This record gives sequence, structure tokens and C-alpha cells, in this order.
Amino acid sequence: MFLKNLGMAVSALALIAGGVTSAAADNGNVKVGMITTLSGGGAGLGIDVRDGFMLAVNQAGNEMLEVVIEDDQRKPEVAVQLADKMIQSEKVDILTGIIWSNLAMAVVPATTAQGKFYLSPNAGPSPLAGKGCHPNYFNVAWQNDNLHEAAGAYANDAGFGKTFMLAPNYPAGKDALTGYKRLYKGDAAGEVYTKLGQTDYAAEIAQIRASGADSVYFFLPGGMGISFLKQYAGSGVDIPVIGPAFSFDQGILQAVGAAALGVKNTSQWNKDIDNEANAAFVASFQEAYGRLPSLYASQGFDTANLILSAMDKADVKDADAFRAALNEADFDSVRGDFSFGNNQHPIQNIYVREVIKEGDVYTNKIIATGLENHADAYAADCKL
Repeated sequence: MFLKNLGMAVSALALIAGGVTSAAADNGNVKVGMITTLSGGGAGLGIDVRDGFMLAVNQAGNEMLEVVIEDDQRKPEVAVQLADKMIQSEKVDILTGIIWSNLAMAVVPATTAQGKFYLSPNAGPSPLAGKGCHPNYFNVAWQNDNLHEAAGAYANDAGFGKTFMLAPNYPAGKDALTGYKRLYKGDAAGEVYTKLGQTDYAAEIAQIRASGADSVYFFLPGGMGISFLKQYAGSGVDIPVIGPAFSFDQGILQAVGAAALGVKNTSQWNKDIDNEANAAFVASFQEAYGRLPSLYASQGFDTANLILSAMDKADVKDADAFRAALNEADFDSVRGDFSFGNNQHPIQNIYVREVIKEGDVYTNKIIATGLENHADAYAADCKL
């Protein structure tokens, strides 16, 4: 069974790496700094990214790779301090791990400006996909708009023509509703931005009730989504809801329960994607951690395997060669075929999923492909 807690993972990895220290970048070694959310609201997302990443690292057993992990507490100022420490003191070659787009906007530009690589396992803010793209920035998950664009396309197919839209007031929330509206052809019954981390949605549910909407689209990741869904289910409002996977992910579903059954949501990954790498990942993650993986875990797993694939081809100290190796994406992704666009964001399928119950476990199954080989809307503004 693989390692199940952070302290054990870091200690064991140091042993695997033969006592590699902050000089890990010498002799072809690679040192990765993971800054992610491991406490407070949204900790489950960071824990899943970390666990997926470390699963891939431990499976590979590559003695040339060292990982340092820190908790950003979902605070931009903490993330910036940790990034500075990792670059200046720990001498990392690569940074990764950030969940939240406001933290990514605070950390990524400064990281790439110092010649380090940043590989995002989650946050994909639009400025970093377009004019703010950088040769050393890769997103292994998606650009923020992507899953929402697929939801807008699904809403059209489902015959919805008057959607009430809800998202937190931070970069990913604004990208979410922008993405939904990009492909959605109906009208807006309302458009509301909530406070990041909000837990009481009584006022918003009252607005939905009075809006005349025929559907609700909401992006509320982590604990925000749990709070909203529970309150919405208990409100008596009987308007169909749609969301991205972030609002119907594995951890959220167990907390929400039956109220989520039958809801359609969009994702670039699910446990039933039919390929050998994905089947092995789902089985090994369950064995290692005693729970089903989430899309966050799958993104952490793919990010680690991308790094490992580049290490097989190039020395990280040769930035041009290592960048080219990353761009080749020569690894077995849990999503199947994986490639980067010109802005170093994925070109991939986005699926429509339905919430179901398997035994005692709430989960998702793929029911359709919402968008095929989909690239983001900002790539044309990237001059790479």
C-alpha cells in the first residue's frame, strides 16, 4: 500500500532520493516545490492534488526527483512567501500545486520571471492563457473557462433558455460565467457573484426562486458547493441545476448525498474513461488512500507523470530542452490522448457526467462528450 500521509510521503521520498538536499538540481536531479491548500476551506482539493501527485512519484521510484510540500492556507500572501522561500532557499526547479486562481495570479508570473517552470495541476486563469502566457508556464488541467463552456453547450441541448448563474467573486468565478455564456444561447435570469468562501446562500436562493429561471448554473468549488447544494435541496426550489465537475466532485458528493442524484455536470476526467492508464490509476489510488480519486487527484497524477516524462528526455538545467520535452507530453495520461496547444494548455475532450449511486457511494458516470478536442478561447492571444 502506498503512503497515506504527508509526513510519511516526504520522509520516504527523501530516502528514495538518497538524501538529496537543496542542491537537488545538480547532476540532473529535479527538485519540485508543491504549494497547495492543505488546511481550512478547500483543503480537500489540495489534498487530492498532493495525493495524486505523490502516487505517481512513488510508483515511478525515480531517485532523481525530490518533492517539497507546503500549505498555502488558501492565502495569496502565504503562497507568495512560500514561493519565494522555495525558489531562493530550497532552490527548486519547478513549482506546482496551486488550486485557486487568485493565488496562481500572485505566484506564477513571479516564478516564471525568475526562470523557473510552473506546472499548474488546477488553476487556469484566463490572463495566463492569453497575452500573459509564458514559455515556462504549463497548465496540465484546463483553462478555467473550459468546463463551463461545455456546460453552456449542454444547456442548449437540454433545451434550457433562461439560466440563473452563480459563482464566487474571484478570477476563476468570472472565467466560469464567461465560459458558460460563451456557448450558451439562452437568456440570463440572473448573474450573481458571491463572496469567496461563503457558506450561507439564503439570499441567492431567494433570488433564484423569484427569477423565473428554468435552470441554475453554479460554480462553487469545495465547501462552498456543499453548502449551496444542501441549502438548495432543502429550499423547495424545484429548478434543475447544472454545474462543472468542481461542484459535483467525489468529495462533495459524499457530503451532499441524494440531493445531487441525476444532476448533470462537465469534466475533462472521470473514473470510467476507458483506457489502461486510467483504470490502473483508479485502482491504485483506492488501494493507496482508501477512497475514490477526484478530478483533482487525476490532475496531480498527470502533472507528476508529465514531469517524469520530461526528466527522461532532458536535464532541467537545459531550459530549452526541458521545455521541449514537457511540450511533447510523452506520458500515458489518465485522460487518454493528451496534447498541448500553442499556449501550453491542454487540447482535450470535455464530458457530460451524471451523478449516480454505486452501492453506498455517490459518484459520476459519463453520459456524453460535450466538446471534442477542445482548445481554450485565449490561445490566439498567446504569442508563444
